[in-house]
Amino acid sequence: MTDPTATHRDIPEPARILIVDDEAQIIRVLSMACTAQGYRVKSAVDGESALAVLKNWPAELIVTDLSMPKMDGVELCRAIRKYSSVPILVLSVRSQEKMKVEALDAGADDYVTKPFQINELLARVRAALRRQRRSATEDKAAEIVVGNFRIDPGSRQAFVRGTEVHLTPKEFDLLHVLSLYPDRVVTRRTLMVAVWGGYNVDQPESLRVLIGQLRRKIEPHDGPRYILTEPWVGYRFIPEGAQPDPSL
Repeated sequence: MTDPTATHRDIPEPARILIVDDEAQIIRVLSMACTAQGYRVKSAVDGESALAVLKNWPAELIVTDLSMPKMDGVELCRAIRKYSSVPILVLSVRSQEKMKVEALDAGADDYVTKPFQINELLARVRAALRRQRRSATEDKAAEIVVGNFRIDPGSRQAFVRGTEVHLTPKEFDLLHVLSLYPDRVVTRRTLMVAVWGGYNVDQPESLRVLIGQLRRKIEPHDGPRYILTEPWVGYRFIPEGAQPDPSL
């Protein structure tokens, strides 16, 4: 039975997706596929025009190619991350492995390698939007205080020894998961499913890049190590800090 007190504000608006690519055929295919799923779509042919669109049209997800004129996908990721945590999904070809890693390092959340199946891309789009909307609407969760860390899932803030560390959305997700299992080994697969929703389990370089980014932000140059690598298995989070190995 329909609730007579319900209003149009109770119905979530269709998500806004910005597609950035200098190939008209790619834009046409992706726009048609996303529109057919009910999303609102706009497009741009390079990074500069994408930033111009975003000034007046706050997208909830950005799908961008890597190789583009004027401003490529890596530069676009860096520019967006200066002011926004909007999910960014990058499209790459296999010969762009170095550029793909640079994009992840610059703040991209996920990637799809060309040629790709449209159903795979749409699945990743749905997963990214679910995570984005869930984090925007969820009630404030209990803080996690363990060792030298204080992590607030509600405000998505992280503090190390009382000092706030500014993390990208994926870096925060990774630290949050690790903090739930202090002093225990967490497998690579567990981390990838928790952070990416399971779509990157066959692309371990994404996790390696993210671990490296997080380590640079939470571990002092000559201080204790908080994330230890367990070869062939995964990673161990030591919130009190472990002494660095002098042989490394």
